[in-house]
Amino acid sequence: MSLANTVLAVNDDLPIRTNEPVHSGKVRSVYWLTEQDSRRLIQQNNYDVAEDTPLAVMVISDRISAFDCVWRAEQGLDGVPGKGAALNAISNHWFDLFKQQGLADSHILDVPHPLVWIVQKAKPVLIEAIGRQYITGSMWRAYSKGDRDFCGIKLPEGLEKDSKLPELLITPSTKGVLTGIPGVQEADDANITRQSIVEHFARFNFKQISDVDLYEKLLEQGFDVISSALSDIDQIFVDTKFEFGYVKDRQGQDKLIYMDEVGTPDSSRIWDGPAYRDGKVIENSKEGFRQMLLSYFPEPDILLNKDRMPERATLAQNNLLPQQALMDLSQTYLNIAEKITGKPIKLSNNPKQEIIGVLQDKYGLVD
Repeated sequence: MSLANTVLAVNDDLPIRTNEPVHSGKVRSVYWLTEQDSRRLIQQNNYDVAEDTPLAVMVISDRISAFDCVWRAEQGLDGVPGKGAALNAISNHWFDLFKQQGLADSHILDVPHPLVWIVQKAKPVLIEAIGRQYITGSMWRAYSKGDRDFCGIKLPEGLEKDSKLPELLITPSTKGVLTGIPGVQEADDANITRQSIVEHFARFNFKQISDVDLYEKLLEQGFDVISSALSDIDQIFVDTKFEFGYVKDRQGQDKLIYMDEVGTPDSSRIWDGPAYRDGKVIENSKEGFRQMLLSYFPEPDILLNKDRMPERATLAQNNLLPQQALMDLSQTYLNIAEKITGKPIKLSNNPKQEIIGVLQDKYGLVD
């Protein structure tokens, strides 16, 4: 079995019936179903959504994105074997746990294949909802330069790199470029304060001001559930990003739900507990891959400086990484997924044909 064949690198060319262009992000592609297919699936599968809710098939690829670029390796390895299935399996595990513990719903209605979700259309809240339990990454970089105000939160003196914070901190940033909001930088992933969100809640797509409290509550609840479960397997939930959006239930009532992925190595930092107690940080996330890139290229500022995006894109386009770099990352994804879910992640021999087959045979969505 060729390694390259096990990887789903291109996921926007599937023959799924749709009247709209395929929306393709850095790793996921979204196929909006026809109104007829959406209504048919809602009825057939008794989904708890309004009967006119638009549905989509969301297909995750094995592409690897870091520093806002997609990276490839030698010998035709254009993605990380098992990455998509590992990420979906972890998210599915946490969403199931959220449901068992009475937390909010997610956008996922069905899981036809390890690389595929059927999702309901949601109106996203325009916030990357970030929770931090340890000081590392961008927060540490700012703190080490003397900044004691982070997203409007006053940080105490004397914190050490990678140390546990006195409490879980919510440090939101923008989702997309928001213009004309006083005090909010017009850039994607710009740090914002809670005060800005409250004062301009409608601009961030909140339906009512009380939902600012609700999103924070959902973030804290979700963080606690994942952190507790990871602690049981001696892993540390360091920080993570949640996304939220609005959907309508069967009665047509608005509800705020979790969106995108949760608690995965792509959206979170997860550290090995025994190593941390020994004074070492072992990343069970793609942070290790990011650090590898910073040391691999002679000019790391290209990867860190947003003003050098054109150079960064060229760097990613023109440089094939050693195959071992993606295989090491594959092992990271597979190991943490199997640790979290308690089940092995199986690699597909031909993921694209498998997906087409199941969407045609069980859902009738392929022309």
